Amino acid sequence: MISTQKSRVWFITGASTGFGRKLAEAVLAKGDRVVATARKEETLADLERQYPIHGRAVRLDITDLTQVTASVQAAINAFGRIDVLVNSAGAGLVGAVEEVSDAQIRQQFETNIFGLLNVIRAVIPLLRQQGSGHILNISGMGGQVSFPLASIYHATKYAIEGISESLAKEVATFGIKVTIIEPGAFKTGFAGRSMTYAERIAAYQPVYGTMTKRFEPTGDPARAAQAMIQAVGADVPPLRLALGADALHLVREKLNSELEEYERWESVTVATAFEAR
Repeated sequence: MISTQKSRVWFITGASTGFGRKLAEAVLAKGDRVVATARKEETLADLERQYPIHGRAVRLDITDLTQVTASVQAAINAFGRIDVLVNSAGAGLVGAVEEVSDAQIRQQFETNIFGLLNVIRAVIPLLRQQGSGHILNISGMGGQVSFPLASIYHATKYAIEGISESLAKEVATFGIKVTIIEPGAFKTGFAGRSMTYAERIAAYQPVYGTMTKRFEPTGDPARAAQAMIQAVGADVPPLRLALGADALHLVREKLNSELEEYERWESVTVATAFEAR
């Protein structure tokens, strides 16, 4: 067992299920300390019972600023610091741009972006004062590769990528590291548990047909948790970490395709300069 003085303190959102849950379990098993948060605190009670010294279960709706502030304070009260912030809480939305409602769009951004920013903005002052820390933002291959019927979801994941990339440059001087986690299709139950569906318009049925059974979840969330732990332990952690062969394949394919297109249109691109006089 790692001693309390040397173990890291992890603050994990969305820890009741999926990646957040598996990561909380793995981190506690290795002897680190965890503040596991979820909207329903009782879903985390078993973790605190199993690890009464190293584990704390805290209620947190990341869209509620009062709860965000209280949960960060609870972590400080319990362990005095936060070493790793993991933004795992999130939700999905399926529907064509024409199908999704204003309320669904706003809720998607409220959870995936504004909620994430609420937590980051609450924790960064603490990490800055400590002169160290690591932020893991769980995006997904959907933060790099886009598919039909998920435009709003992709918009939030692309936003996480941009926020994280800029954030990494802002906080590096304070000893804070940032890693974007980009999982592929994992068996987390996300599609059934955290997914909202727009009311369908019949004209889009052919598009839905092309998406049926497109992604077969083959990734193991427990192994994903170990990969994240490995990234945190690295002297030079990656800015982006794809998880799953499917994610790596699709991201590589997308990047290669983009580069080819830029090069194909290079003559048009560079011809936009003022002519020399």
